[in-house]
Amino acid sequence: MSAESAQKFEALEAQASALLEYFVKAGYEPVAPSIIQPASIFLDRIGEALRNRTYVFTDPDGEELCLRPDLTIPSSRLYLERHPEGRTKAKYCYNGPAFRFQAHTGDDDQPREFRQAGIENFGAGDPCKSDAEILSLVAGALENSGIENLHLKIGDLGLFYALLDALEIPERWKNRLKHHYWRPETFQGLMLQLQDPAKYVDQGMAGDLISRLSIDEPVAAREAVTEFLDSNDIPHIGERSIDEITARLLEKSQDLKAYPVPKETTDLIANYLAISGPPKAAAARIADLANANNLDLSAALDTFKKRNEALTKAGINLSEAHFSAEYGRNLEYYTGFVFQLELTELGVAGQIAGGGRYDGLLTDIGAPRAVPAIGSAIHTERLLDIVGQRSES
Repeated sequence: MSAESAQKFEALEAQASALLEYFVKAGYEPVAPSIIQPASIFLDRIGEALRNRTYVFTDPDGEELCLRPDLTIPSSRLYLERHPEGRTKAKYCYNGPAFRFQAHTGDDDQPREFRQAGIENFGAGDPCKSDAEILSLVAGALENSGIENLHLKIGDLGLFYALLDALEIPERWKNRLKHHYWRPETFQGLMLQLQDPAKYVDQGMAGDLISRLSIDEPVAAREAVTEFLDSNDIPHIGERSIDEITARLLEKSQDLKAYPVPKETTDLIANYLAISGPPKAAAARIADLANANNLDLSAALDTFKKRNEALTKAGINLSEAHFSAEYGRNLEYYTGFVFQLELTELGVAGQIAGGGRYDGLLTDIGAPRAVPAIGSAIHTERLLDIVGQRSES
């Protein structure tokens, strides 16, 4: 290790110690989740973007493992190891490395190994209050580190889910739109498919296979997919299992026979996603859109407004925050409130902290009951760089 690298490592450790001390004083227990994790848990739940960037390997016993691409899922697994029934409230804080493949070299803004310091809150009874606690605590930690006047971007997947649930769209389409909410290009492709399903189905080399599959015969479909992969020398290992591939091809088969969704419906979704601005004004625009189209979004809007009140009470200045209806971060386990604290003029390098609510994740990884949860992570290397630049200026 060079003298410069050693100096930076020492500075990162000193910064992390200060961050953890700040979190511990707020009642968060320091934990150290394992770096090596079961690959299937991550590949199933982090989303397509990170699925392709996760370092996966197989141990001598044949178990597929990965280097953790984030610390939220490892912290959630640790929580369930300690509290398998999911009935205990717990607050954790951590600091450590995460690993994501980058299809480039020499970009310091997006390294393949980077460090995160963060907090996770499990089992809190009042979601709006715990949302506000997480955001205000992370904002306070950054301010304590020497960073002020960060721009706050927020979103709410709960509002979008409520909109879809209120529309007359087949359930599988709702699920797919929710699944790809944060992937603009894929999402827009799905919107086109809604209007003319057969025209926009991407059949690729499996076109004949897709036309022969039936959702009513899942076993036969799986056998046909397996035979297709074998006959075309496509290996069964890697990012997707046979069952996942079969499920996706069955979806395409259904799409070929689907009825189109009225353009008025897709226009309504597009109009919702175009809403942005200060949270209070955005809430009013969403309410107007719902009323104009006879949609009941009252429960989701009430939660949104209560959260805004809780954030204000916690010291967050929402008049300078920006809400975007299409903002959902890039991890599929988020289910509600999401946020990012950033210096927008610095681009990716200025995206210092982010987080959100993930109420469905714990049941996905084995909890016998729903466990409300929210967390946030700070990109400590970006934080250190910005603090250093400001101290020099």
